[in-house]
Amino acid sequence: MMTKGSVVGQQASGAVKGLRPLRATASCAVRRGRRVASRQVTRMQALPNNGASGSGSNPRKVQLPKAAMAEPELNFTDEEVEKTKAQLMAELDTPPAGFSGLMGKALVLEKKDFPTVAEINATIPEHCKVLDTKKSMAYFFMSTGICLTFGLLANAFIPKTLAFLPAWIAYAIVNGTCGFGFWLHGHEAGHFAFSNNLVLQDCVGYFAHTCCLTPYFSWQRSHAVHHSKVNHMWEGESHVPKVTGDGYAMFMRKVKNIPLVGNLIHGLWSSFVVSVGFVLYLLFGASGGPKYGLTNHFWPKAPFKTALFPKKWEKKVIASGLGVIAFFGLLCYWAKCTSPWVVMAVYGGPYLIHNAWLGIVTLLHHTDTDVPHLEGEEWNYVRGAFLTIDRPYYPIVDWVQHHIGSTHVLHHLNPRVPHYHAQEATEAIKKKWPDLYLFDPTPVHKALWRIASSCISVRKDEKKEMWVYDDPSIKAQPYEGDFPKRWA
Repeated sequence: MMTKGSVVGQQASGAVKGLRPLRATASCAVRRGRRVASRQVTRMQALPNNGASGSGSNPRKVQLPKAAMAEPELNFTDEEVEKTKAQLMAELDTPPAGFSGLMGKALVLEKKDFPTVAEINATIPEHCKVLDTKKSMAYFFMSTGICLTFGLLANAFIPKTLAFLPAWIAYAIVNGTCGFGFWLHGHEAGHFAFSNNLVLQDCVGYFAHTCCLTPYFSWQRSHAVHHSKVNHMWEGESHVPKVTGDGYAMFMRKVKNIPLVGNLIHGLWSSFVVSVGFVLYLLFGASGGPKYGLTNHFWPKAPFKTALFPKKWEKKVIASGLGVIAFFGLLCYWAKCTSPWVVMAVYGGPYLIHNAWLGIVTLLHHTDTDVPHLEGEEWNYVRGAFLTIDRPYYPIVDWVQHHIGSTHVLHHLNPRVPHYHAQEATEAIKKKWPDLYLFDPTPVHKALWRIASSCISVRKDEKKEMWVYDDPSIKAQPYEGDFPKRWA
């Protein structure tokens, strides 16, 4: 739910001019070419928790920057704050499932508010686009060394008995979290952001992903599609939402509304699905968009759909699958020489945690209660990329995972910026377009629970021509508008 303090900034213009609807106060003010004063006011409106404090019904004061002060100091009561929230809800045919720390910011932005690709590339400092092979390799060896060190130490010093299961779980969490950082080097190589030496780049990427049982070239292709159509309702790839009325979505609404325990059961099940979802995605295209249907990242031919992997990708897909099969064979040989329990403890546990991070990170950066999906003329590459969300990851996690979670907006705006320049490039984007940049200050674990428990399915808002996560209760009626039959 929207906190009372955090909407004060959104109401700055509305309080001065008769509490106009939020669309008139926030969306219209973000257009390029406005005066500096107007831009500063918009920042106060759109960015959460900006200049607000206090509780109860006491008036709260918002001091605008001196350069932007066209009006004197503004006072807001709690009643006025709640009225602003009601105005946003009234603007939508489909009220959102709730409000994240973004406070509805993504819902008031319009297509004409966004810059061009050329403007974005001009804003990112040129040196941030330069690939440094030595630096990339240094980070790769660092991640490899961390994972190997933890694995060797655990294998040598933690007894492989049931009594030490808590120690093995702790080890899995730590090394799996670091293992996701290792996997990310393959991700960066797949984006051509690792090195200008293409052979070295593919060798590193193939090695890193194969060690994590990920088919490198297959995933490179499907992930490129994800980037090219991010937040597209029908053509997106990975974590594309269900439409209200879909059988699974309606079943989950029934589960969620079981008295007393429904919300907990639904949230835990959804969190579990997210954690194992990457394997299901690789095998069956689970959570992929309806455009590509039933796909398989190891076999690009029948009986699976072939649209995701064109003919020219077939050999690469098969080569990727063979690499994963060969590595799995090595794991089986290791189990034969020692014990299956040894392999499960040393490799299997961290692998499960790594997979969970993969699903969690993708979900967190492309899903929330008040972040829409788009279609048709309302969607374009830049707008879809700006609907990506940055999150406040725990510092040590952010470091071992190379800032993928705190610089994800920049990653979608320009995926060829290497991770060691991503923070600087993100700051440039934030400074240039503070009204468009999405950062949710909600702690990651709380945001994950909110999304898992509330984001069930979407309904089209006909007024704003966007798809919004709607009321997660069973009271929501199936959407009866047009959408591809394969969703039915």
